[in-house]
Amino acid sequence: MWQQKWVIGNWKMNGSNATNRLLLQALLKPVDAAATHVYCGVAVPNVYLAAVSEFAAGTALAVGAEDVSRFAANGAFTGEVNAQMLADVGAWFVLIGHSERRQYFQESNDELLAKLQNSVATGVLPILCVGETLVEREAGQEQQVVSAQLSLLAQLGLKEVVVAYEPVWAIGTGKVPAVAQIKAMHKLIYQQILSLCGEDVKIRVLYGGSVNASNAAEILAVSHVDGALVGGASLQADSFTAIIQAAYAPA
Repeated sequence: MWQQKWVIGNWKMNGSNATNRLLLQALLKPVDAAATHVYCGVAVPNVYLAAVSEFAAGTALAVGAEDVSRFAANGAFTGEVNAQMLADVGAWFVLIGHSERRQYFQESNDELLAKLQNSVATGVLPILCVGETLVEREAGQEQQVVSAQLSLLAQLGLKEVVVAYEPVWAIGTGKVPAVAQIKAMHKLIYQQILSLCGEDVKIRVLYGGSVNASNAAEILAVSHVDGALVGGASLQADSFTAIIQAAYAPA
């Protein structure tokens, strides 16, 4: 999996038992067909984790969560779901620090570090999301912002790191950075991870931000782009399948 392209869908706050089942029924065959070349997964709302994990059991589709509590142990934290609970219902990975969590819930670096530590300790692979706003990009601060977000990795001692770069201004807007911008940022992220975690670290850096069936092939061909974190396009079987297929050239 550390040599494969990754295609991870983020369902966000979408879905129902009925629509989830229909989507998965359409996805599992193409996911299994691509398994030699592409590591595929979906991050789903916590309320559907157990059902989706059960439905995907025995297939090549990995199932993950969209967030995790900063609290590690069971206790009086009404509404929270800790990493142990995620693992218990089949989550293999979890998104941490998505821009929507940072924006709407004002998640701090201290909170994100706790979430990262708890996930690692439980064996749930964290996917750290990083990215700059349009104001930061226009001010020429994108490298400084993303480097600061990545600095949390220095405190974890990881030898397997997955990062998703999502320029905030491209998420759900239809806007996509130029290939040169994506290439430069992914190269920077690789360099930062190697510096923070050591030369022997295994790395996957995914691009997210209005990835769709039309632009996936061009984006996935950019150097240091190891896959895609897909939002709205992951909710439609045809578009998500096309992105998976764009991630490899069948033998």
